[in-house]
Amino acid sequence: MNTHSPRQVSDEELHACVDGRLGADALADMQQRLAQDPQANATLHAWMAQRDALRQLHAPLLDEPIPPAVQEAVRQTQQVQTSRQRWARWGGMAAGVVMAFSLGWFTNDRVNHSAGSRLAQQPPEHDFVRQAAIAHAVFSPEVRHPVEVDAAQEVHLIQWLSKRLNRTLTLPRLYDAGFQLVGGRLLPGDTGARAQFMYQNAQGERVTLYVGSSPVSPSAAGAELEFRYSAQGPISSFYWIDRGFAYALSGPQTRQQLLQLAQRVHQQL
Repeated sequence: MNTHSPRQVSDEELHACVDGRLGADALADMQQRLAQDPQANATLHAWMAQRDALRQLHAPLLDEPIPPAVQEAVRQTQQVQTSRQRWARWGGMAAGVVMAFSLGWFTNDRVNHSAGSRLAQQPPEHDFVRQAAIAHAVFSPEVRHPVEVDAAQEVHLIQWLSKRLNRTLTLPRLYDAGFQLVGGRLLPGDTGARAQFMYQNAQGERVTLYVGSSPVSPSAAGAELEFRYSAQGPISSFYWIDRGFAYALSGPQTRQQLLQLAQRVHQQL
């Protein structure tokens, strides 16, 4: 009788499976090993859900026609790459460096000039909410590493993130709404560091609170607090600014459920 246990499924193999990079034989072997590794199997399904959520977040952009300037940049890029190969044959490494520099400058200038003008039309708070939704889509399905610091180290979590955001943070309690703290993590943002706190209920639903300095000036934000709703694909968010800081609560809940949670959070800040 063969008592040899299958080797553990690695993260690299899981990524290859999610990306569809496994051949038929490798996929069949993976499925057999996953059947005996519940944790790896759960991680795989979480990552696949994460992939699908991210695709839905950016679905409107995927359906947009390619801007003419980008098409021209691609054409020019292909020409430069052809020239680079020719120069590499003729002149060696020095010609390659020159062409790489030219390619980077031209592509960056053309793409940023066209896409940047379109993105500049979006209000800065739109970017904040979009980043909050993306952060939720990326980390909420995680099984092994949903947070950097878990709820057992709550004091350390608050002290660490308060120092990095240069503001004393308050951790809202959502016990009455059925949500327990999972933990939190540090994330980068356009206007400095951002914090993400994650909560989970008994049904396994997760919500995340995304916190950072306000992307708009206090005068532009207005004197009154205003809750704003945003739907990014399957993820909904309520966003508000209070005393120079911005907050976005994101999750898969209905608009009314998420608003009630957002009001609970705001009352405790």
